[in-house]
Amino acid sequence: MTVQLAASTAWLADSAPDEPKIKVGDHAVAHLLGMEFNVDTIVSTLVAALIVLSLAFYVRIKVTSGVPNGAQLFFETVTTQMRQQVEDAIGMKVAPFVLPLAVTLFTFILLSNWLSALPMQYGKGEFIAPPASDVNFVYALALFVFLFYQLAGVYRRGPLTHVKQLLKGHTGWGPMVLINVIEEIAKPLSLSLRLFGNMFAGGVMISVITLFPYWISWGPNAVWKLFDLFVGAIQAFIFSLLTVLYFSQSMAREHDH
Repeated sequence: MTVQLAASTAWLADSAPDEPKIKVGDHAVAHLLGMEFNVDTIVSTLVAALIVLSLAFYVRIKVTSGVPNGAQLFFETVTTQMRQQVEDAIGMKVAPFVLPLAVTLFTFILLSNWLSALPMQYGKGEFIAPPASDVNFVYALALFVFLFYQLAGVYRRGPLTHVKQLLKGHTGWGPMVLINVIEEIAKPLSLSLRLFGNMFAGGVMISVITLFPYWISWGPNAVWKLFDLFVGAIQAFIFSLLTVLYFSQSMAREHDH
């Protein structure tokens, strides 16, 4: 009976029609000096960085105290919102450098995420995939933020006091020290994987939509790209907000209120 069941299963597998395969997470890889480089992620990151720098230089040249243009209004709005977050969490006098960092991170991640909203497709995916759909990109961002706020904590608290407060955390000494260490390690992981998961899911949806007939796929594709704009903005804001909060926790002293 077992032999018959195995034979029947094999026959069904052989007779089943070929189903379209969804390939998500594949990258154009280049090899150099024994290392692998995801070329598509590098290109999309450079495109996003070029857009951010171009907007920044454009605003610097065209800045005015009168009626602002669109780019200046965007940066002023983002700066005002982030300034309020920094002031509430840390204080501008304590950490003024966090404001330009938060604004830059928000703008860069926002434009990186919005690359997926371009009305172009290539094969079974996006023409320019958002860099955050590559886990290496989000790990690099989270590692940069992690090292930066740890150094800021060492600068304000002092090396020994900073390590002491990291181990003590909010729960005090004793067995909870291990929990505090795990919590500190989990911060960059959660910061990066939250962004990666949402943008990677967007790539999966685009790959699924491309399986539809070409004469109907434009509808779901347009709706999903509009939704991608919203998701990209929310994820950029969350990443920047958590960055500000992590700086606040790292730089706070025991006697601060």
